[in-house]
Amino acid sequence: MNKVTITDVDRRIDSATVCRPLTGALDASNVAINHYELAPGDSFAYGYHAHDTQEEVFVVTSGTVTFETEEGETVVEAGEAIRFAPGEYQQGTNTGDERVEAIALGAPQDGGGLDLLCDCETCGERTPHTIEWSDDREAKLTVCLDCGDRTGRFD
Repeated sequence: MNKVTITDVDRRIDSATVCRPLTGALDASNVAINHYELAPGDSFAYGYHAHDTQEEVFVVTSGTVTFETEEGETVVEAGEAIRFAPGEYQQGTNTGDERVEAIALGAPQDGGGLDLLCDCETCGERTPHTIEWSDDREAKLTVCLDCGDRTGRFD
């Protein structure tokens, strides 16, 4: 058995205001576990994405999250959960005015490849992207694979 106090786990640089990776702190070997706090406008992910082999479950404990999915938008409120199968595209964003708290679970822990799509102004459409560290390793960047432009910075 392993037990942690979530606020004792160091934050990591991510697309969210706060992301605390609980996987290592709990010594989990088969599931990825993250605690998120999303300010208004923040997202769980760097863009619209799908994992090759990982299913994801989001449990919203406060606030409301709007998930963009292949079927349209789905709203998930506090006390609700949502599951995405491997290969299913989604992006959850706090579109409200209050902070969101949620737990994200992914299994298997290594989700295989990630297909990440972001809006690129240069290309004029949503294009495949990668996530890279900034030169000073103080932020993560989303970079368009079609034109090479940086489309986002996450500190």
